[in-house]
Amino acid sequence: MNVNLTTAQRDRAVGTLLTTAAGDALGAGYEFGRPMTDEQPVAMIGGGLGPFAPGEWTDDTSMAIAIAEVAATGADLRVAPSQDSIVQRWEQWARTAKDVGIQTRSVLAAAARIGISAATARAESAALHAQSGRTAGNGSLMRTAPVALAYLDDEAGLAQAAREVSALTHFDPDAGDACVLWCAAIRHAVLTGELDVRIGLRHLDSERQDVWRERLTAAENARPADFSHNNGWVVAALQGAWSAISTTPVPTEDPAAESFRADHLRLALEAAVRGGGDTDTVAAIAGGLLGAVYGASAVPAQWRLMLHGWPGLMTRGLATLADRIVGKGATAEPDYESWAATVPPRQHPHDDKVWIGSVRSLGALADDIDAVVSLCRIADSDVPDAVHLEVRLIDRVGHNANLDFVLLDTVRAIEALRADGRTVFVHCVEAQSRTPTIAALYGARRQGLGVDEALREVCAALPAANPNPDFREALRRLIAP
Repeated sequence: MNVNLTTAQRDRAVGTLLTTAAGDALGAGYEFGRPMTDEQPVAMIGGGLGPFAPGEWTDDTSMAIAIAEVAATGADLRVAPSQDSIVQRWEQWARTAKDVGIQTRSVLAAAARIGISAATARAESAALHAQSGRTAGNGSLMRTAPVALAYLDDEAGLAQAAREVSALTHFDPDAGDACVLWCAAIRHAVLTGELDVRIGLRHLDSERQDVWRERLTAAENARPADFSHNNGWVVAALQGAWSAISTTPVPTEDPAAESFRADHLRLALEAAVRGGGDTDTVAAIAGGLLGAVYGASAVPAQWRLMLHGWPGLMTRGLATLADRIVGKGATAEPDYESWAATVPPRQHPHDDKVWIGSVRSLGALADDIDAVVSLCRIADSDVPDAVHLEVRLIDRVGHNANLDFVLLDTVRAIEALRADGRTVFVHCVEAQSRTPTIAALYGARRQGLGVDEALREVCAALPAANPNPDFREALRRLIAP
């Protein structure tokens, strides 16, 4: 059964996978470092345990992508053929991966010697547990977010799938419990926008529920750093992630002061990284739930421009995977040929290195344009050979949960691109609503203009421009009189 998601729910579903990757890439450069103070900056610096580039995700996201690829076909993750495909993809990835967890590598290598499959992987996972009694690493929790997206319509199925996919490499019941709890919380957040990490307790054995309640309460009364000494253990990793989320204050929504509730996503991920220890994994775990609460639209553009990794994906590829998962394998590219008017690129009235226009101008851009900001979905064939930022902005009243944040974040990204010396083309479908809104905010900040003057001058360059009422009200919240 397909879930008929609202635009906000779909944004949160995409945010689940996107913010997993963002947390992973953010934490990569600090892995196994000591806890940091609140004042120390955190950025996507690259490095870490492998030669990771800035913005490149690590094994946490790569293993999640293998699950997502199978889920994106519409397959049931509980059946053997699906699990075979997941394990085979992991083994293929691990051959050339820059970093693979010790427990995961051990299980996959042993299974491959017999013949790689879900059955052999699960058997080797069980054998490792029988031999060592230590198979409760954080490796199955870090990759579990796509399982939640595959079962938005089936909570019981989610619990079963989360535990079975965990057991492919991590036999210990703690690992399975953690994946069930986190996936249930992600599902609940995608569907409701609410944060409830205890929603999945009912899917655990009764004697385990009290144990996990105590663990969650302990996390809420501690700092992420308190779990850094052993957050390679799945329990401490979950506690560190939940501590970062639950103890980081949610900012007050005050657009004029450039303070947004959506900033909690960034602030909590930074807190997860500052906690130290297995930073990329704790931040990836936290990211899956934060993205499910706040959505892809709350992920800073600076991060979205940098994200990339195995198997050659960038932000756009992650979003497509998530869309296909919740669509049970179905997805459709936008087709503007039948109705989108061509608005030739026009110079921004306050910056001759910023151009504004419509989607159908993408195929005829001037050679000096080396950055494109798309305020609408575009087809794969229209992706420009330039720095490209896609913005999740919906031109319908009441359909943008993080509207003020998105508008300002997008303009900040344009400002950063210009500071780097780039010439930027900003477009939506027909340059009528989204494009003039962003252009007006950019001009107002650049020239110190009021809303009416900024809009009037942009609309003079785009005669058909008429931003919708939501966008106009947002501009008045963001631009001081």
